[in-house]
Parts: sequence; C-alpha cells; structure tokens
Amino acid sequence: MKIEEAKKKIRLLREQLERHNDLYYIEARPEIADFEYDRLMRELIDLEKRFPELLAPDSPSQRVGGAPLKKFKTIEHKIPMLSIDNTYSREELEEFDARVQKGLGGEPFSYFVEEKIDGVSIALVYEDGLLTLGATRGDGKYGDDITENIKTIGSIPLRLPGPGSSFKGPVPSLLEVRGEAYISKERFEKINREKEKEIEELFANPRNACAGSLKLLDPKLVAARKLDALIHGLVRYEGKGKPQSQSQSMAFLKGLGFKVIPDAQKCETMGKVFDVIDMVEKKRAKLQYEIDGVVIKVDRFEDQQALGMTSKSPRWMIAYKYPAEQAETVLEDIKIQVGRTGVLTPVAMLKPVRLAGTTVSRASLHNQDEIERLDARIGDHVFIEKSGEIIPQVISVNLEKRKGNPAKFLYPKKCPACGENVGKYGVEVAVRCLNPLCPAQLKGSLKHFAGREAMDIENLGVAIIEQLVNKGLVKDLADLYYLKITDVEALERMGEKSANNLIEGIEQSKIRPLSRLIFALGILDVGVHTAFILADKFGSLEKLSQATLEDLEGIREIGPVTAESILHFFQQASTKKLLKRLIDAGVKTDLVEKIAGDNLFRGKTIVLTGTLEIMERPAAEALLRKLGAHPSGSVSKKTDILVAGPGAGSKLIKAQELGIPVWDEKKFLAELEKTKKA
Repeated sequence: MKIEEAKKKIRLLREQLERHNDLYYIEARPEIADFEYDRLMRELIDLEKRFPELLAPDSPSQRVGGAPLKKFKTIEHKIPMLSIDNTYSREELEEFDARVQKGLGGEPFSYFVEEKIDGVSIALVYEDGLLTLGATRGDGKYGDDITENIKTIGSIPLRLPGPGSSFKGPVPSLLEVRGEAYISKERFEKINREKEKEIEELFANPRNACAGSLKLLDPKLVAARKLDALIHGLVRYEGKGKPQSQSQSMAFLKGLGFKVIPDAQKCETMGKVFDVIDMVEKKRAKLQYEIDGVVIKVDRFEDQQALGMTSKSPRWMIAYKYPAEQAETVLEDIKIQVGRTGVLTPVAMLKPVRLAGTTVSRASLHNQDEIERLDARIGDHVFIEKSGEIIPQVISVNLEKRKGNPAKFLYPKKCPACGENVGKYGVEVAVRCLNPLCPAQLKGSLKHFAGREAMDIENLGVAIIEQLVNKGLVKDLADLYYLKITDVEALERMGEKSANNLIEGIEQSKIRPLSRLIFALGILDVGVHTAFILADKFGSLEKLSQATLEDLEGIREIGPVTAESILHFFQQASTKKLLKRLIDAGVKTDLVEKIAGDNLFRGKTIVLTGTLEIMERPAAEALLRKLGAHPSGSVSKKTDILVAGPGAGSKLIKAQELGIPVWDEKKFLAELEKTKKA
C-alpha cells in the first residue's frame, strides 16, 4: 500500500471510529457491536504502525492506551479546584439563597441546577483545539497529570470541535473545562464480578472504581475499564465569543462536542430549585451513573465574581445531597453461609430490586440476634438500604404487608455444609460450625490464604479452590504445597500452561514475610496489623506458637480476647500438624520485615480516609507498619494523624471536631519521602 492510499484509508477509518464513538458515548445509540468497533480500531492501529508518519495526537487509536508510565507528573492548577459546600437541609438552601440575594444587593439573578455526579473531578486543557492536559483535582492546588489515561475516555474529545459536533464558530485558543469522570453502574457491576472471580478485593462503589482506575500507571488497563465523563464547568477561555453564564457555557460546550450533564436547568427562584431537586430524586435510580445530589450555581459569571469565594469553596455554589437510598422488596428466602472461621452468616435472598444504581438480590442479615430483632420472616416485605456498602442491609420489616402468620426463621443446629454441630464461643453473638474439617471453612480459608495481603498466590481463584476441595486434592492449607502438575492439569479448564503458572505461584509464596504467613493462617481476631506486630515481636512462627498468655497480653496492641484466640489456635493438634507440613514443604516461617528506626510515624495511630490518588491504601498501610505506625480504620481521641483524600466524609468531620491534624495525600507522601532520606 502506497502512502497516499494509506492516508485515504486512515482518514476513512478515523471518521468511522469517531462517528461510532460519538454514537456510543454521547448519543447512547450505538449502531455496531463492540467486536466490529474493535476490528476497525485494530485495522487503524496496524496502518499507523506501518506508516508512523501519519500518526496524529487526536487519532482514535490514542484511546486504547500507550506505554505504562513510571509515575504521574505533578501539575499546578492555574485556577484552584475548590471544594463545594454541601447540605442535606432545605432550610440551609434557603439560608444560602438569602446570602446570595444580600451579596448581590437585591439585583435579579438566576440559578443553574444540575445533577451532582458521584465521580472523580478532572480538569481538561485544550490549546488551539488540541487536548494537551488532563489532570486530577489532587489537593485543589496541585494535581496529577493523567493525560494518557484521560485520552482513553471515549466521551472526551481529543480535538475540538469533537466528532458529531455542529459547531461552526472559531475554537478558543485556550480552553479549560472541569468535569467528573465516572464508571457507569452496569460497567461497575461487571468489573466487580470479574474481581470476585479472581478473589480480588471488590470496589466499594463506582466512584471508588473510577478513582482506582485513573491512578493506574498503565493506560491500557484504564482503557479496559471504559470510563466516561460529564463536563460541568468552564474555567478558562481565550478567544472571541466567550459565554457569559453557566447556562450559556454548557450549551457552548455541548456544541463543541463535550458530553455535558443532561437535563440541567436554569431556575429563577429557590422554589423552582426545589422542584428540580424533587424531579432528579425521582429519576435517580434509573440513571446510568451515580449521583448523590444536585449542585446549585448562580448562573451569570459576573454575579459569581461579585460573590467571590472563601479559602475553601465558592460563595455562589452549593450542593444539596440526598439521604441514603432505601428500597422495599420481598424476602424470598434466608440462606446460611459458612465462612472460613466457621461463622454461620444469614443472607437475605430478595426479589431483585434496583437500589443505589445496582440490581440487588441479596442483603446482609448479620446474625441470629439481628433476625430476631427484625422479626424477619420469609415472605415479608422488607426495607433495604445501601450506604457505601457492597452488600446492602435489611433495615426493617413492613409489618403492614405481612400476610397471615408466617413461621419464624429457625437458626440451624447443624452446619449446612458438613452436618456437624454448631455453637457459640463464650459470650460472642456469632454461631459457628464446630467442625475444623468443614469443607466450607476450608474453601474460605484457602481463599483467605491466597489473598493479596496474605500469601498472594497468583492464579488460585475461587473456581480452582472449589475443584481442589471437591475432588479431595486439598484437605488443609498445607496440601497446596504438595500439589503436582498432573493434579492441577486434571482440573476443568486447566491446560499445561495454566497448571504451570499456578504451581509456580504456589512455589513463589513459600518466601513471603512472616507477617503475611501469620495473617494467612486465619487466626481469629488477627488482622494484617496484628500479624505484623506478632512477626516483629517473636521473629518466627515456632516462637509465636510457644508464646504463653502472659507473653501475648504483654504486647500493648493485643487485648485479652485476641490473646486467647492466638493461644487457642496454636494449642490445637490440627494446627501443630499443619505447621509441620508447611515447614516440611519448604515454607519459610522466619522471614521478618524489620521496623524502621526512629521516624515521624513510629508509634503513631494513623487513619487513611477518602481516595488516595497516588498510593493504593493497602500499600500505604503496609509502609506505615514498616515504619512502626498503627494504621487504624476508625477515628478516636487516640488518633494522631488523619490522611484525607477526595471523598473523605464522616471520619474527616470527626477528626476536625477532635482537633486531630489532617493531612492531604501530598503532605503524607512528602513526609514519607523525608523518612526515606533520614
């Protein structure tokens, strides 16, 4: 193929891809299947590789992701990305309205009201129509340059005007817009299903999934997540025809090819604002993206300037947030699940219902006491709530709709997995299977043992664990290390290569640090931090197994309940047999990660909240433990430092009330860097 012919073909492919991209992301009416779109994209990429001189920065091929980055560059926002004051109270909205009226001296004004997208704030800069920068909010003043990741979002134009645009006027020489990147509800459910299959920690909600995706250093992985974005603000404009209000700017940006928040409205009075709030709440569950309220902005830019801003937020804008969503549905059954520690957990099986953006068919009933408190019976109409949790919870029973006198749910006296007796330890609420060889416990134990924060065994997924236990190939944790290639090859959907990868993953796990091994054993009440403390204190699994109750209770971070659990675990004959077999198989039991010497973090209790945009939370907590700190999940008077990222909520409020120092991620990373140099 000659270069002139290649030019024509590349131009045609780009036009086709941009048209289908516009139909899919902007107009939501795709005409071709993903397979056909991918075929066109591969053809374009192949041609651009053959003729690299024809590759353009705004080519659709740039959306598939380039080479992995080593780290993100830090950029300074020319105009700070401030936070928004928010309220759950209509009375406070009226107070906001009164402040605006006073600030504008009684002059007439309008509001612009739009959905508050529950996503990740982004800034986009275009120079002479070309996208030159995509950045995160960061701390508001400094953010990360994530341009390569932003390019993978199909609804963001790479060049202005975007595909499908009817824009005829001159494109501004400089344009900066702000918006929210997000993951659709449908896409979020699919990502979590895939993570569940791979025994990976699930994303708590779509915003969390989006934030985690944007901080990936490999743009190809970001492209696979299929993020979307909605634009809601114009902050810098150089050129003729600048819009004079929020409503004008949204019409202008839509004309340029941006995807703006739909159904946003201009409102002349606060009464009209309340009407929009009610209207949006009614349609909220049907939206393809998560929202948590509406944003009310003074419409004219001139009025916005007159009102000004505080050091944290504009005075001309406020967010009204909705309370946690609830839904009513039918309790069709109650199933009992047996976890790795033997706890029998009741799960409500529900008539499917939409709630907080997802289809819910299961909800937690917590334990036997909770079922009795709710008086939940099969066939009842129940209210469920989902407030930032992956699994919703049953809140109450609608007794008015109860038909007849259905039988009370009887908690089983035998384990549903193995048929052995169940009971309680001491005064605890949980009912447990008392059979240590229960297959349900073993499957849960293997899943925990192979997890990322435990032995991190690659390729050991739920489906493989099910087969290994069901076929009798694994009867305890140590059996993993005695598996042969031929054993694994015989499993369903396991070829020679997959079997070799799994055996290699198991082999590599033999040299994990002692703290990981202790956590992996699944000792009751021993989490990641406690395991780290035990490893540092005793230095080997053998010495830990010989510890007395006095030894354990003498450790400041370990209470009497945890000490009893550890002692009980190592006293069992089955545990002694397990440890011997692990050692015989070559598993190292004395590899200790040493805690660093004196440093700023040593001995401090630190809470991480919100979204960390550079360092993943498990990695941050692991580093803190190495520095001798105590990462905690709750804020109290004992908390020394709170590290708050975007999306920080009640923990941040509580820390501020208690006067606890609050750091953003930039300061946190700067202090970590100082520690490395010390």
